Amino acid sequence: MDKKKMAITEQDALNLHAGKKPGKLEITPTKPMTTQRDLALAYSPGVAVPCQKIYENPDLAYQYTTKGNLVAVISNGTAVLGLGNLGGLASKPVMEGKAVLFKRFADIDSIDIELNTENIDAFIETVKNIGISFGGINLEDIKAPDCFIIEEKLKTLLDIPVFHDDQHGTAIITAAGFINGLDLTKRDIQTVKIVINGAGSAGIACTELLKELGVSENNIILCDTQGVIYKGRTQRMNAWKEMHSVETSCRSLKEALVGADAFIGLSVKGALTAEMVASMAENPLIFAMANPDPEMLPEDIKKIRQDAIIATGRSDYPNQVNNVLGFPYIFRGALDVRASQINNHMKLAAAHALAALARAGTPEEVGMAYSGPLLQYGTDYLIPVPFDPRLIVEIPAAVAQAAMDSGVAKKPIKNMSAYKRRLSGRMNPLFSSLEKIFDEVRTDPKTVIFTEGEEERMIRAAISYCNNGYGKAILIGYTDIVNQKIAHLRLEKPDNLCIHDASKDENRAHYVDILYSRLQRKGKLERDCWRYINHDRNIFAACMVRAGEADAMVTGISRHYQQALKALFCVLDPRPGHRVFGLSIISAKDRTIFIADTSVADKPSAEEMAKIAIQAAAKVRKLGHEPRLAFVSYSCFGNPPYHSHPHIKEAVNILDQKDVDFEYDGEMAVDTALDPKLMKLYSFCRLSGPANILIMPDLNSANIASKLLRQVGNCQVIGPILLVSTLMH
Repeated sequence: MDKKKMAITEQDALNLHAGKKPGKLEITPTKPMTTQRDLALAYSPGVAVPCQKIYENPDLAYQYTTKGNLVAVISNGTAVLGLGNLGGLASKPVMEGKAVLFKRFADIDSIDIELNTENIDAFIETVKNIGISFGGINLEDIKAPDCFIIEEKLKTLLDIPVFHDDQHGTAIITAAGFINGLDLTKRDIQTVKIVINGAGSAGIACTELLKELGVSENNIILCDTQGVIYKGRTQRMNAWKEMHSVETSCRSLKEALVGADAFIGLSVKGALTAEMVASMAENPLIFAMANPDPEMLPEDIKKIRQDAIIATGRSDYPNQVNNVLGFPYIFRGALDVRASQINNHMKLAAAHALAALARAGTPEEVGMAYSGPLLQYGTDYLIPVPFDPRLIVEIPAAVAQAAMDSGVAKKPIKNMSAYKRRLSGRMNPLFSSLEKIFDEVRTDPKTVIFTEGEEERMIRAAISYCNNGYGKAILIGYTDIVNQKIAHLRLEKPDNLCIHDASKDENRAHYVDILYSRLQRKGKLERDCWRYINHDRNIFAACMVRAGEADAMVTGISRHYQQALKALFCVLDPRPGHRVFGLSIISAKDRTIFIADTSVADKPSAEEMAKIAIQAAAKVRKLGHEPRLAFVSYSCFGNPPYHSHPHIKEAVNILDQKDVDFEYDGEMAVDTALDPKLMKLYSFCRLSGPANILIMPDLNSANIASKLLRQVGNCQVIGPILLVSTLMH
């Protein structure tokens, strides 16, 4: 990672936090407040109804309020980000940031609460009294040992998860990296020897969780500023340190590290020296996590020990132990099963799930978010990165299952597969639009050709297609090259994935016959067709589809859309009486819109627009949406008349003559089509609500609209999906 690009100045940080709106949070209502009726329902007198219901049954607070998806981030600022005791008010930027991360990564609403007290009893009493408002409590930046006392007491007083992230979040991510470090160095967890430097909240939590993971109690030496915490020590001890004291002759960190397999640092810059690093065992695991400056910089460690596997707490080095990998997803799983606590079973489940994700390779989205060398499991990739889209699925599911297995889930999940699909939809609203297609494909698996088989994205897509149970995948490419890339990416080749080397295919002559029969009266010779088959993988794959050897093909990674489409039309025709068009799916947080035709018809006639409308409505209904279709234009029902499009009106007239079973109207401006308030100005409008299908007047406007929404509309776009519309008679 480029450290120069990562560098920020004090002014950069201040500018962001000041901005147009000071701070990083705002509250947005989830219900409309535009009419007197809205106000009456949301406040007085309507609000009295859910109040009474909750009074009668407190559990209904989860149904009628935000409680079930609301976490409080609470601190008194006595141990802020390595900055020390800054007090509650100065800790507020950190707590706001934590709340933002809850929302960004796990769709959990969160509010920061800063307490102006260092009195432990006052802190506990305050949180106990406000706890009923929340589904969970995230304690943050509280000094040790106060944090231990506060958390343990609140866990007994509240029936919701209470989680001090500085302790357990750090421990969970560290454990995940440690699991993979053991795997890469072939160490046995029963015999591995660990030295942990720093006996604060995070150090104690790491010690406890590693023991839960299976590390022998006698094989962990905990150190603090006074040296080794050994049996019989009295200086600067407390109950939590005493719990992890060991019988040892070592008295200093330097002595403890001789022959040690692993160092876990949660202390200060400079705590680790070159002599200490040199004395460690072969292939040492060194987690130097002091922030902002590690106990020793990775480049300095490497000068001494090239065989070291290193993690830090910083984002500008590999293997960042970043708590954002844990707390949002742990709370997500805990909230979704309404867990009464976050216990060790849940913490270990999160650690194992994180470790497994790193070993499973990286999806395309990760490569897009991180520049530099390809991220793949190994010494520089022990731990997943924060923008891995699989985190929202795998970690909450593992935590929820562990909560159920350990008996702390008050609302168990009955269908874990369905739960995982819902998790995907939380952060990727587009997923829910496609879920019905996924289910249908699984019940009737298909063989799909991935034409550019040597491209990483195609390889990943093909393997994902197989692993999700959709059917068989065929990669077109040179066998040796494709296998080398699969190995380089550390991916496992599924049994139902095959590699097809077009240059050696025994059916090439048959494909040439297919192609020549179509092109011989279009100026092409047989030798031209041989050249196409040998050198154009799109044409080759299309011939395989036409010959019945596959059901579909995927292309377009390395060639322009129209070039790929032209190659397909050399081989494949729409069914008689049908035409081809493109439908793009635009998914925003609160709605999904379909736009046509975004890829094929340049200036469709009225009849073509009507055909596209019918087929688009059928596809949208198949995706689980009730179609409401608008033919959109600059003009809105003839106003202004000089910008009216006669062919759009004619398309509406054509549908009027057909027995269609969906709502449609036009021509209308796009804001009117999407805004119920504007639509009400036209009492004659046939649509019962906002349109979810927009039929554009031409290819230019459709294509521009879809790409604009992709870039600046905070929307996700899939497509254009190539569809076939039926000709009308």
